[in-house]
Amino acid sequence: MPDPTLEFVHCTDAHGGHRMAYWHWGNPASRHVVLCVHGLTRQGRDFDTLAQALCDKAGGDIRVVCPDVAGRGQSDWLKDPQGYQIPFYAADMLALLAHLQPTTLDWVGTSMGGLIGLVVAGQPELPAFAKVRRLVLNDVGPVIEWQALQRIGEYLGKVPVFDTEQQAADALWAIASSFGPHTPEQWLALTRPQVKPLDDDSGRLTLRYDPALAEPFKAVTAESAAQGEAMLWQAYDQITAQTLLVRGSDSDLLSVATAQAMTQRGPKAQLVEFAGVGHAPTFVAHDQVDAVMSFLLG
Repeated sequence: MPDPTLEFVHCTDAHGGHRMAYWHWGNPASRHVVLCVHGLTRQGRDFDTLAQALCDKAGGDIRVVCPDVAGRGQSDWLKDPQGYQIPFYAADMLALLAHLQPTTLDWVGTSMGGLIGLVVAGQPELPAFAKVRRLVLNDVGPVIEWQALQRIGEYLGKVPVFDTEQQAADALWAIASSFGPHTPEQWLALTRPQVKPLDDDSGRLTLRYDPALAEPFKAVTAESAAQGEAMLWQAYDQITAQTLLVRGSDSDLLSVATAQAMTQRGPKAQLVEFAGVGHAPTFVAHDQVDAVMSFLLG
């Protein structure tokens, strides 16, 4: 599998701005962009398998762009941790899209990346380059189960140190086994971009995200989450993009009731579920990749 190219876009904020990294696959001249946005503590290389498959199927007339959301991967860490919230991430994605200028835009968003896509696609007035044609929401919707938020809060911001990549892979698997079955090779490939060397020349590794992501997350209460749900439903009901909702059948974050409601209102999402998977499908397994490819490319 060839490596993607790493590029950067400048995003504005109240503290002088920051660089957001993005991984670019496919034909840089294509005006058809598939934007793939990762989950809370992940990074854009999570989509390597899907991106390569999309490029192969499209026969060269596609660009797959996989950003590292601020504070993750190769992107800058923010000076103010309160910037680690969905509205600011959405603004960064609009800056990236203004730079890319697609004429056809599809969006694949896993968990947090799906929420960002929901917010962007649910805005009634958008420039042409930001209008989403097809939207894939991966195991996320307007209602996020409170127990799942509590589970995530138990590990978010605790950035451990590892002696080897394999040790890192084992530790990450202990908190991410809900992603579903993976071979050791697949999981190591997903882990490798998640880690970076420590700055102390010890050869040890740590995770490639800002621990301060936890600050705004831990300020969420059940009451504020409920208020957020109302705003997200409002955005969802305004989406005009053709929408595919992917759900892990064992998900603790996207309930069956919320998924069913999403098929009945707003864009009336098409729902596909994967057995033996919780939160969230990784688009490494063939059946998951095929479901997204057939939806985006027919």
